[in-house]
Amino acid sequence: MTNQARGLHSQLLESLGPAITAGEYPPGSVLRTDELAQRFDVSRTVIREAVRVLESMHLVESRRRVGVTVRPPEEWNVYDPQVIRWRLAGADRPRQLRSLTVLRSAVEPVAAGLAAQFATPEQCAELTERALGMVATSRGRQLDAYLVHDIAFHRVVLRASGNEMFARLGDVVAEVLSGRTRHQVMFEDPDPAAVTLHVQVAEAVREGDAARAERLTREIAVGALQELDVLAP
Repeated sequence: MTNQARGLHSQLLESLGPAITAGEYPPGSVLRTDELAQRFDVSRTVIREAVRVLESMHLVESRRRVGVTVRPPEEWNVYDPQVIRWRLAGADRPRQLRSLTVLRSAVEPVAAGLAAQFATPEQCAELTERALGMVATSRGRQLDAYLVHDIAFHRVVLRASGNEMFARLGDVVAEVLSGRTRHQVMFEDPDPAAVTLHVQVAEAVREGDAARAERLTREIAVGALQELDVLAP
């Protein structure tokens, strides 16, 4: 695929994906290749490539002599980072944020407890470095810089758990944290108490205190849910 075709393919995805996840094309809707090609002024090849990606996300399915049919939401790959990004961009953002934050609250405390048992010295050092980076960027409306450290911190926790299933949720957590910032579901400066909790989690992991690491991470999750009550009711 040429660079131009890749660009058209990306543009088409960024039009169709959010439209499907926002319900503009309800389940059962049929998207016909010819109509899409005419509407978006792209080739059938570009349409096919975009449809393949949407199929991999279980958003649509292609049927011979029928066309491309939109699948019901319960069949979507809701863990796909791009699907998460599209859903967070839509009107259903508050419910989606809450759903994802509840998922984090169920997984990350357990992951932190495991990290306290299994984290390598290198992972402990990175966790401390990222926590201190969060402290350094937590004032002066530096949310973009803060986000970099926040995402990295949570990725390390999930990876250091030693559980490959938890580790694979790193992209999901990254999209949740990015979505909160991108859509301004954050205070202008992060909650100081939450920042301190991240530093304390890093300490607990470094000291091998699994119970404390789990408890502190659960406090972070509870705080995130309380923020949503205020910012995205």
